[in-house]
Amino acid sequence: MMKKDKKISAKLEQRVDDCILKRCSETLTRKLHARKVFVIIFISFSSALSLTQLFHSALTFMDSHSRIIAWGSGEDGQLGIGSNEEKEWVSLVEALQPQRFRSIVAGSRNSLAISDDGKLFTWGWNQRGTLGHPAENKSENKIENIPSQVKALSSVKIVQAAIGGWHCLAVDDQGRAYAWGGNEYGQCGEEPERKDRPLRRDIEIPQRCAPKLVVRQVAAGGTHSVVRTREGHVWTWGQPWPPGDIKQISVPVRVQGLESVRLIAVGAFHNLAFQEDGTLWAWGNNEYGQLGTGDTQPRSQPIPVQGLSDLTLVDIAAGGWHSTALTDEGEVYGWGRGEHGRLGFGDSDKSSKMVPQKVQLLAGEDIVQVSCGGTHSVALTRDGRMFSFGRGDHGRLGYGRKVTTGQPMQVPINLPPPHNLTATEAEGHWFAKLVACGGRHTLAIVEWKTDHLN
Repeated sequence: MMKKDKKISAKLEQRVDDCILKRCSETLTRKLHARKVFVIIFISFSSALSLTQLFHSALTFMDSHSRIIAWGSGEDGQLGIGSNEEKEWVSLVEALQPQRFRSIVAGSRNSLAISDDGKLFTWGWNQRGTLGHPAENKSENKIENIPSQVKALSSVKIVQAAIGGWHCLAVDDQGRAYAWGGNEYGQCGEEPERKDRPLRRDIEIPQRCAPKLVVRQVAAGGTHSVVRTREGHVWTWGQPWPPGDIKQISVPVRVQGLESVRLIAVGAFHNLAFQEDGTLWAWGNNEYGQLGTGDTQPRSQPIPVQGLSDLTLVDIAAGGWHSTALTDEGEVYGWGRGEHGRLGFGDSDKSSKMVPQKVQLLAGEDIVQVSCGGTHSVALTRDGRMFSFGRGDHGRLGYGRKVTTGQPMQVPINLPPPHNLTATEAEGHWFAKLVACGGRHTLAIVEWKTDHLN
């Protein structure tokens, strides 16, 4: 490894340790040190998860008062609250309370969550088999507003998952990938059509995909799929461009020009790959500058994202048509489509950005995660606060106003404290640990943090 690579790798590892330690109280820090070897092993196994998800995985061993909350549009049942109402303020997903969760994903019309023990739960729109089981009701409106476990994957331990336009992907702890949902563009990776077996349009039950690959991360676009393997290679299949542009690919094809990839992120039709050497690459559609290349020309092969070479990146995210990168200093850089203020540059600047620009309105907040949705974004701070910005209809910004704004505003977590707390434990507040933006809704994992620990 070159001297520069070693330096970057050391910074990234130190950032992980620093973030974990600073987000815990002194009591939790002592417990975390006892498990430090495990945490490092987990990170080296699966940098498939964002760094924030890794921090959460380490912390779940210490806290039992965690919840999943949701807000925004509920017309497809994607909030999981037992009704199809939209919520302008955060609401508790009560059906998931008996479980403890490590990860959440919000799609355009459906949602999923992964429990600590590897169970996968889905809810929302199920018209195309996107929930991993046949629709419970046979009516025209096939929606499920209460989370249920994907039984077909109950015998494996799921560690990470993704939602595309109308298909889903998941990977288990053995590196086996699964796909289900819409498949008309080959996005589920089913083998090419044969005379004795036509290509299925919808796949209702999860099935293996990319069986020859040992997968560490899955990511899903509008009509295509991308995976990162154990070797740090990136493979893709499906329709990677807007339908009609080029012929779809049903079998995985390796993306050339990428080595030792640490993390991938996929938007509607654009892709990001963060390499171990600290460089960020992009390819795909680019009509709003979402590739960060200084122009709007699409790229069929990865090209370096401009303007980030002097920064130490630790995380990336891709929305429908915009992208973000997070630095080791807790600073956010955004680029791509700026309509509705989804980049967070304020109400006076909602223009698209061809190259990454620092989100000054989040400066000093020490951000540890950014999630990009279709037309809105949410940033998570180290001390557990959430800031939302972008399109505001359907209540997707979560603070009671359906106002579209480029000004980051804090999302209040107005939930009662957990039951059966002592008087001392009841003096605390809800602390957000992970956030996921969808098309018109948002999910978050929160935990109760006591203000004064002995």
